[in-house]
Amino acid sequence: MITEPVDLGWWLTMVELPVLAGLFWLIWRSRGEFQRGLDRVSVAAQRDVQDTREALAGFKLDVARNYVSIPYLKDVERRLTAHLLRIEAKLESREQG
Repeated sequence: MITEPVDLGWWLTMVELPVLAGLFWLIWRSRGEFQRGLDRVSVAAQRDVQDTREALAGFKLDVARNYVSIPYLKDVERRLTAHLLRIEAKLESREQG
């Protein structure tokens, strides 16, 4: 039995090109699926970040309303007022002097 060598043109046309086309199609489809999944994850992450920011803002407001005591706020106000009065006095003494 004598077998003829396979013609290179026939091999490229019948085997290599369909295989390469199939690989290209698989890669293209996988890339599209990956991009769609990435877009879904990105949208979900952005939504979660926004929800977290809103929850944090609500928590800060709740803490400010419920956990800061009135005497503490009055003490802070008194100290700030005293400090502002000292600054005002220094500015007035520089203007006169």
